[in-house]
Amino acid sequence: MNSNNRQIPTPPIPTSKSSRLLSILLILIAISIPFIIPHTNHFKTPLLPQILKTLGLNPTILNPNPNPSTQSTHNPISKPCLLWMAPFISGGGYCSEAWSYILALNQYSKQSRFRLGIAQHGDSENVNFWEGLHFEIRNLAYDLVQTQCRLQESIVICHSEPGAWNPPLFQTTPCPPPNTRFAIGRTMFETDRVNPEHVNRCNAMDMVWVPSEFHVSSFVKSGVDPSKVVKVVQAVDTEFFDPMKYRPLDVSSLGNLLYLLTNPYHSDTNFGNKIVEFVEDSGLEKPVNGWAPVYVIDSHIAQVDFPKLYKASDAFVLPSRGEGWGRPIVEAMAMSLPVIATNWSGPTEYLTEKNSYPLAVDRMSEVIDGPFKGHLWAEPSVDRLRFLMRRVMENPEEAKRKGKEARKDMLEKFSPEIVASIVSDQIQRILDKMG
Repeated sequence: MNSNNRQIPTPPIPTSKSSRLLSILLILIAISIPFIIPHTNHFKTPLLPQILKTLGLNPTILNPNPNPSTQSTHNPISKPCLLWMAPFISGGGYCSEAWSYILALNQYSKQSRFRLGIAQHGDSENVNFWEGLHFEIRNLAYDLVQTQCRLQESIVICHSEPGAWNPPLFQTTPCPPPNTRFAIGRTMFETDRVNPEHVNRCNAMDMVWVPSEFHVSSFVKSGVDPSKVVKVVQAVDTEFFDPMKYRPLDVSSLGNLLYLLTNPYHSDTNFGNKIVEFVEDSGLEKPVNGWAPVYVIDSHIAQVDFPKLYKASDAFVLPSRGEGWGRPIVEAMAMSLPVIATNWSGPTEYLTEKNSYPLAVDRMSEVIDGPFKGHLWAEPSVDRLRFLMRRVMENPEEAKRKGKEARKDMLEKFSPEIVASIVSDQIQRILDKMG
């Protein structure tokens, strides 16, 4: 997460009922981790190979024309590759998604007809994210990045926004590489459509994977070949995000507060001042009993600490305009938290009245700038959001029941074992057609 080194003092703890209502312990992420509009006019540095080189490794990430005489007799290339190319060390939405698939396949597809390999591709690298990964995941990355693949016999998954696909609109590892046997684009969008350039790039792929029925519909309506679009849901690591395994992150020193976790996508990093400016420009009047205390954590939080953060919370709230999938939402649900999230776009694949508090949409609004200018996205109901947040606080037993149902759904529909089976079945069908 971005840090601007700005310290925000903790104000005195209010004692009134209204202030306690506003200071319920929440993780409130508005337009955050998964809600990222990609810009494609910047350059990247291949950090993962540098990390491996520093550790004394010199892997062949892509090996389109391997010399058989140089192949190791200890690890002969016998089965075709599934080469997953993604921004594995960016720390963004595509990064966490890609790892969810890789970890699922690595654990539950040992007897498959393909070998698994990875390569860095797409978004910029983030050293803090890499260092915050569990050592077992980093060791797995070291292993998988060294998988040698004959691309003429390989299935390559380009897990990124289509602007990164070959030919990329910015400097990145070409995906799919030349001579790839079968290319799959794995992508998604938070708006109601796909722009024409991206439609053309999708149609140039052999297949396009999207995570929800919402995306199947929006991609096809935008002009992507229906025969190429396949829904492949995402996995959430229900073993890692297990509320029984963790103690809450210690936030007692911060007092009774509204806990705001942010990782916004902005043109600058001064997000703390943006919050102040928003309040000052909103015309809000200071309550008689004073403002509820707010503490903004703007420093990096290691991936290994996320479950503790969820565990320290009573609810999870994400009133965003659109989500590709909503990874923080499903992570919170796996941690048995009651969730309030906008009932539109990717989250419609898993939000129900039984397992969550779906937030109604007041209207659709037009994106006014950026690469998706002219597209539509949702404007969640502020009145309904206020009502649901109070309902969670005033009905804790109901909220707990929804949280338990949420974890049950994550286990039954989106666990690593379930999703590994879905992905493996898709790959097996492709291999059968390849012969």
